[in-house]
Amino acid sequence: MSAEVTLTAENFKQEVLESEIPVLVDFWAEWCMPCKMIGPALAQIAETYKGKIKVGKLNVDDQSDIASQYGIISIPTLIVFAKGQVFRQKVGAMPRHEIEKLFKDLI
Repeated sequence: MSAEVTLTAENFKQEVLESEIPVLVDFWAEWCMPCKMIGPALAQIAETYKGKIKVGKLNVDDQSDIASQYGIISIPTLIVFAKGQVFRQKVGAMPRHEIEKLFKDLI
């Protein structure tokens, strides 16, 4: 079973905004090749940092209201939330060590 959380309009507030630990949200879509390229790294990060950071996947096609709320115009977009606020954001595919730099100083 994956350590990643599938985010929806129904659980976004609880899983992200009210989370006790930082949350790395991957705004992605099924048709996005760069999104698929970083998928394995995100799954590894979710396992490696379980309990320290939560990794959430938000499909922009299925959850367009949330994507619009955060101004997502290009995917993949990774946003780190800490204490319910946007802490850091980066657009585009990147290697695992670059993804880890987005949240390392929070854990």
